[in-house]
Amino acid sequence: MAVSDTPARADDAHTLPLTGERTVPGIAEENYWFRRHEVVYRHFISRCAGRTVLEAGAGEGYGADMIADVATRVIGLDYDESAVAHIRARYPRVDMRHGNLAELPLEDESVDTVVNFQVIEHLWDQSQFLRECRRVLTPGGELLISTPNRITFSPGRDTPLNPFHTRELNAAELTELLEDAGFRVELMTGVHHGPTLRALDAKHGGSFIDAQIERALAGQPWPEDLTADVAGVTVDDFTIVPENIDASLDLVAIAVKDPAPEDGAP
Repeated sequence: MAVSDTPARADDAHTLPLTGERTVPGIAEENYWFRRHEVVYRHFISRCAGRTVLEAGAGEGYGADMIADVATRVIGLDYDESAVAHIRARYPRVDMRHGNLAELPLEDESVDTVVNFQVIEHLWDQSQFLRECRRVLTPGGELLISTPNRITFSPGRDTPLNPFHTRELNAAELTELLEDAGFRVELMTGVHHGPTLRALDAKHGGSFIDAQIERALAGQPWPEDLTADVAGVTVDDFTIVPENIDASLDLVAIAVKDPAPEDGAP
């Protein structure tokens, strides 16, 4: 997400501060980033139905609460103690825990699905985290993961634009990380702008995203038309398709922990 100087609404006691490290719902100027994250939850939530789900890096908690609509059980995990306290207070359906994603505080083969949306780019040891995800998954379990596409998020740079990111990935790099951790990549797809957002790109000088980032960094009130355009974005304004993956905004993958072959099997 973009770094933003827009404060959380003071009249909402349940809103975490908007620092640029996570997105939060209910803030007009943040709505584009929130919807861009929300669309991935909505697209893949059916894969969590009837399952025990771990959201590793639960952030604000809205996603874990969405998953709780369909899952048998949702465990949330985050290293930020303020986020843990916030989720426990606001989303009581989530079994929220404090812990390090490099050492998941769960037993082996104890969850059916791990959800990790817009988190791995924040981690210093991405390979260790993925190995931990595989350890806690049951045989046949799935890791649902999303991350900004390095090619479009920080184009032409060796270091990420977002100061909270440690390493961003392209599709080939994410695939390699997952396979090296022992996963089989079932799907690699991407989030793209749909027609409405492409029209807003054209309206705002070629990039709707850059227009938002420029205003956020300026630390000044946003123009009314930009605020209105951002506030009007919905999940339906994004598409998730595997085609043209290197041009996608965010990468989304389904990675499977295949059962071990039976003794004596070739």
